[in-house]
Amino acid sequence: MSIRKTVLLALAPLALHAQMQHPLLPYVNPLIGTAPSATKATLAHGQGTEALANTIPSVTYPFGMTQWVAQTRFSETKCVAPYYYGDSLFSGFRGSHWISGSCMQDYGSVTVTAITGTLRLDDPGTAFTHAAETATPAYYRVDLPQRGLRAEVTATARCGFIRFTALRDDSVYILIHPNSDRGLATLQVDGNLVSGRNPVYRLYQGGGQPAGFDGCFAVRFPGVTSSVKIVPVAGGVVAYVGFWEKAGQTIQLKIGTSFTSEAGAARNLTAEIPGWNFDAVVSAARRVWEQELSRVTLEVMADSVRRIFYTAMYHAMQQPRLYSDVDGTYPMFATSYKNARLAHAMAARRTAAAPPAVGGAYYDDFSMWDIYRAQIPLIEILRPALAGDLVHSILLKAEQGGWLPDFPCWNNYTAEMVGNHANALIASAAARGIPVDLETAYRYMRKDAFDIPDAAAYKDGRGRRSLASYLALGYYPLEDEVSEAFHKNEQTSRTLEYAYDDYCIAQIAKTLKKQQDYDTLMARSRNYVHVFDKRTGFMNGRHADGSFYPLKDPDARLYFVTEGTPRQYTFYVPQDMPGLTGLLGGPEKLEAALDSLFDKGQYWHGNEPDQQTPFLYNYTDHPYRSSQRVHTILEEEYANRPGGLCGNDDEGEISAWYVLGALGLYPVDPASGDYAVCLPLVRAATLHLPGGKTFRIIVRTAGPQYTLVLNGQPHPSFSLSHAELQKGGVLEFR
Repeated sequence: MSIRKTVLLALAPLALHAQMQHPLLPYVNPLIGTAPSATKATLAHGQGTEALANTIPSVTYPFGMTQWVAQTRFSETKCVAPYYYGDSLFSGFRGSHWISGSCMQDYGSVTVTAITGTLRLDDPGTAFTHAAETATPAYYRVDLPQRGLRAEVTATARCGFIRFTALRDDSVYILIHPNSDRGLATLQVDGNLVSGRNPVYRLYQGGGQPAGFDGCFAVRFPGVTSSVKIVPVAGGVVAYVGFWEKAGQTIQLKIGTSFTSEAGAARNLTAEIPGWNFDAVVSAARRVWEQELSRVTLEVMADSVRRIFYTAMYHAMQQPRLYSDVDGTYPMFATSYKNARLAHAMAARRTAAAPPAVGGAYYDDFSMWDIYRAQIPLIEILRPALAGDLVHSILLKAEQGGWLPDFPCWNNYTAEMVGNHANALIASAAARGIPVDLETAYRYMRKDAFDIPDAAAYKDGRGRRSLASYLALGYYPLEDEVSEAFHKNEQTSRTLEYAYDDYCIAQIAKTLKKQQDYDTLMARSRNYVHVFDKRTGFMNGRHADGSFYPLKDPDARLYFVTEGTPRQYTFYVPQDMPGLTGLLGGPEKLEAALDSLFDKGQYWHGNEPDQQTPFLYNYTDHPYRSSQRVHTILEEEYANRPGGLCGNDDEGEISAWYVLGALGLYPVDPASGDYAVCLPLVRAATLHLPGGKTFRIIVRTAGPQYTLVLNGQPHPSFSLSHAELQKGGVLEFR
């Protein structure tokens, strides 16, 4: 069966549904988040790069290998995205591996640009305006009057397709830049194929060391009028080829990408874009995005809400990133230039739009500290097969590197942030019935919780940071500065987040009937009590002798809290809300503490541990108040403008929060398989689930108080299980 037929059959049910609805793609605004955030919480709490959402207007497939973006910044420097709304110069289309919404760095990228008139190898770019710019997930276009060119790009899962149209008679030069900041890229020419590679280097733990793979690419022209030349330039090499074009004539080129080899990039290109019909590739990309977006349909909603909602869905579908080629080959994790092939890959018949069976594709770039909270649960609802591939990819990394990775990016260990929420990813998938190799998973989860790595492995980012202190005291003391970590100190946050990880591991131990481990881990999941300072009523830093830090201002950013304050982190006990409620003095005191956070303006939506907090009113005597807080955040922290996204989007986590919050669902504890329920922002919505099932959400009240009716029967709690959701049905708010 052909690739095309296989993909169309896989998408047929969604395609039929999409055809029955109004197009959703016009509601996506990829420019949201490309300017400094101007939301209320960001202005109050964002510091430095935290004030940037750092999204880019990428043209790609959902969870695709490479994002194609108009380049306005040249480097692959940390915390510098390739595109900013405030920039005024266009310098080409970059095949980017920027992690959407991050403060990390691009890597293994390549840029293609066109200049007219006289050849200039150090071209600084040309002026463009947003009025001459069209940005969608499937297609981007910009007119460049100074160059006399129109530039367009579209994409597949692993490839890009670029078209330049001459607006006047002129010579046109196409330049190919492998963006190696170290000047170590290579290029070669074979007929009408220009291929090359841009070496990748690690960030965070092991920073600056070779990552063990390159960003590879293969650029194919339909034919050239003169030979391609490769010349050295400052900082590396560049390839160029010249044309003479009359007004209206076009130059087309296709680019395959790969993380395994130039040959792999060429194979990807042949498989995904065999012909030269640019408009057909655009149409296919549009269909893919329509089908993805139509997994959730809204009814009777203002266009302003639709634009924010569907843009949030787009942002939540950028990463984790497809890393395997069409034949299933991928770079082995944390190794030096070794490739492997997926045992069950039939990847030549799959795209990111047609999710493979578990083990059918390999993914990387997991901003794990962020995405386990909302973005991964959203994938688990709408794309459970993809969620299975994500877990399988994590387990492959553990087997190849020997340790469960905590924040795997650039296909390496990073020891970034605090906690190891790969444990949460696995436990969340298992709780939702997604196939997981639990025996293999538990072997590495247990190792993470109990074993201390040797010095070399620890320095390389493997194993929990400073586990000995945690095991000895049940918390991280302030005397332990936590060596060999990008984020040092942050002891209180580490204690709280590892306590949650221990709870997640315990759930797998329980399933596997490992009772002794279960009891030990559940006891450790209560380690949060060791950093709760009864004197102040907040989570606090604690010394090895048991004394607490002299906390004077719970709203100050202190070194033992991760990117936040003691007041904000006090509510991070998702595994045991009854226990936290007891520490605070009962439901009434919990409600008062929540009110204090919000009324003092101390809620910081840009810091992920805060994001569960609005839903915690569900654990008080007035659960309807969750809706009030959630709706305020939805309205204040999101807007349809370039600066309308709060803080770093962190691989779509903040965007996924909007989607779930607008639907009135949030997994306070992802490993439980349950969702806290509040009054949705949308008046009616339908989730189109696998297997042809639907789950409708209907609001029949203006609030603020309401009752829940599930499938015509009163629902006794403000909680919904994943099993109830996946069965399909109707949830009404009355």
